[in-house]
Amino acid sequence: MAVNDTKRFTALQVMADAPVIPVIVLSDVAHAVPLARALVAGGIRMLEVTLRTPVALACIEKIARDVPEAVVGAGTVRSAADAQAAALAGARFAVSPGYTHSVGQACHDLGLPLLPGVATGAEIMAAQEDGYTQLKFFPAMQAGGPAMLKAWQGPFGDVKFCPTGGVTAANARELLALDNVVCVGGSWLTPADAVAQGDWARITQLALQAKNLQ
Repeated sequence: MAVNDTKRFTALQVMADAPVIPVIVLSDVAHAVPLARALVAGGIRMLEVTLRTPVALACIEKIARDVPEAVVGAGTVRSAADAQAAALAGARFAVSPGYTHSVGQACHDLGLPLLPGVATGAEIMAAQEDGYTQLKFFPAMQAGGPAMLKAWQGPFGDVKFCPTGGVTAANARELLALDNVVCVGGSWLTPADAVAQGDWARITQLALQAKNLQ
């Protein structure tokens, strides 16, 4: 397994590196390295590879080993075991669709920066109790979008968000304009057809466009 002892990042540094964190689903290990290189070429290096396919961990390991310019993380982390497996594969941050104390504790113990998913005030408070103040708002557009984020600015003024879920190139700017949004997460940077066809130039172009979103 990959051993990644390179520079550590905080969750805020992961969020602030670029306006968009790509949400990546890979079904073929052969696509992992060229996809990562295409995104890095476009200025996007924080890469969330979701644990939604049987080859996800192998893809994380390949990117961690072969694309040192990238900072690969694991998405869809739903358990302490997921966090441990991701860290062993070389992931340098984790993203979860929701929040539990066990996931938060596991990531803390592993030294793995975590962006926990929240959709309600109660979930924000639970994450804050465990020391997490940089959070993923998921599913963002389905759970209230910009209006919900604006409403949270009052009671949760110390919390920063990465909205993910229903976010597109068309609505990303509205979200990024909010004071409590540092970045957004989106799958539009890695269209399934472009990945399947090996159209890495298209993905680099999408990354360049995303890098310039503000």
